[in-house]
Amino acid sequence: MISPWEWVNQTCDRLGIKPADRLLVVRIATQTLQFYRNDKLVRSYVISTSLRPPSNVKDSLGTPRGLHAIAERIGAGQPPGMVFKARVPTGRHFSELPDADQHPNLITSRILWLRGLEPGVNAGGEVDTHDRYIYIHGTNHEDRLGTPQSAGCVLMNNREIVELYEDVRAGDFVWIE
Repeated sequence: MISPWEWVNQTCDRLGIKPADRLLVVRIATQTLQFYRNDKLVRSYVISTSLRPPSNVKDSLGTPRGLHAIAERIGAGQPPGMVFKARVPTGRHFSELPDADQHPNLITSRILWLRGLEPGVNAGGEVDTHDRYIYIHGTNHEDRLGTPQSAGCVLMNNREIVELYEDVRAGDFVWIE
């Protein structure tokens, strides 16, 4: 079985791009995310991906597969649990919102906005991950992590996404399998 690092390096060779030193591997089947630095596992996290089947297609609400890069890092300096609307902090922690506003998965703490790197797979046209606003971000439903629950994004514990945010940079790779 091929390792994530080997798969990413082969994909980079095929696409003609330089591999990154840091890699996030999102495993939909196990609802986990692993953070690698130079082919060494640094940390593993429990996450949640889409409630729907994986899909790279626009409006599918599925988590997209394939090789991505972190396009933007949003939220530096905000406290864990801060709610974001349109990638802007609202000034409120999710616990400060009325119960009705807490029902959906909110975008909290930090945002790692993804860009697909594979043309026709997760980049361009009807399969563009960035245009679909697919993020790795915190959630107000940490008690549900480990089970599919998102509308396509990768959800994380608020303190853990803050920690991960400090260890990754724009351009780092994300492989979603």
